[in-house]
Amino acid sequence: MNEDQILDHFRNTDALLEGHFLLSSGLHSPQYLQCALALQYPADAAKFGRAIANQLVRTGGGQVLENVDTVASPAIGGLIIGYAVAAAMNKRFIWTERQEGKMTLRRGFTLKAGERILVVEDVITTGGSTRECIAALEEAGGQVVAAASIIDRSNGKADVGVPRISLVSLDVSSFSAAECPMCAAGTLAVKPGSRSTSNKQE
Repeated sequence: MNEDQILDHFRNTDALLEGHFLLSSGLHSPQYLQCALALQYPADAAKFGRAIANQLVRTGGGQVLENVDTVASPAIGGLIIGYAVAAAMNKRFIWTERQEGKMTLRRGFTLKAGERILVVEDVITTGGSTRECIAALEEAGGQVVAAASIIDRSNGKADVGVPRISLVSLDVSSFSAAECPMCAAGTLAVKPGSRSTSNKQE
């Protein structure tokens, strides 16, 4: 799959939204990628999972694939694609989740000292949730060797502290609330997944 085919899939599944959105990072953006819609069908999720594994090979990350013991994702957005990548690589899959505001390893998951991990997200904007996931995994004794995502909204700018790849790299504008031109124009920012967002499928 090339970038155009991936974006066409997002558009065809109403996963690429246009409007005024409040992102989980706190930034405002005129676009939002709702990956849950793009991954509703297992065959599509499997296709994206294989594409990420293949992209790692093409970018010289073949050694990463060979050395990875486990694939991990931050909940909740990364769960489907993380599992699909783990299936493509035939590796164990685990996840981190927030507990009282802090990303942590729960559900009885444990790591061996030095266990080598690939962290997979659906979308990276600032890289914040990926960095939190990495910190939780390293605190539990793991060694994160690389990261991957379907979409990179930062166009390569986000630094997560390890090498990373993405299937699509976009340069999508994002603003603080104080500098947001859409706020200045008087439009209301909505949180993706809210009732107002789900009604705005343009």
